[in-house]
Amino acid sequence: MISKKTKYGLKALIYLARKYDQGPILIADLARDERIPKKFLENILLTLKNSGILQSRKGRGGGYFLGRPPQKVTFGQAIRVMEGPLAPVPCVSEMAYARCPECSNEATCGIRLVMKDVRDQMARILDGTTLADVMIKMDEAGALQDDVLDFCI
Repeated sequence: MISKKTKYGLKALIYLARKYDQGPILIADLARDERIPKKFLENILLTLKNSGILQSRKGRGGGYFLGRPPQKVTFGQAIRVMEGPLAPVPCVSEMAYARCPECSNEATCGIRLVMKDVRDQMARILDGTTLADVMIKMDEAGALQDDVLDFCI
């Protein structure tokens, strides 16, 4: 299960993807339009900026914007930045592997074998889904009409 921080981060990324060619977006506008607490959003955007997914510009005409086109930013990248590894247990993590202390034989551990499949499928879906893909899905579902995004948080 992803945290509210990650949900808000994904929501902000989709918003910025929709406004990709419009220049930097003010935090206050994003917070207001997406109903995200401003202080919470500031922390989220800074995390995404530090990872390189977002960039910012200071001063008049400043704000946040995607550091890459929406076709180049995946849900998997964003979720890893916000949550860490996708692996449900540390012994199947590709980025933060740790042996489970209670496991006597990783090669035959049923939990590890299933959780590796879970991790692989999650990674396949999340790494194969870009912000552009999400906007297409939302448009097909009618969520992008009248410049209003419909999310459940």
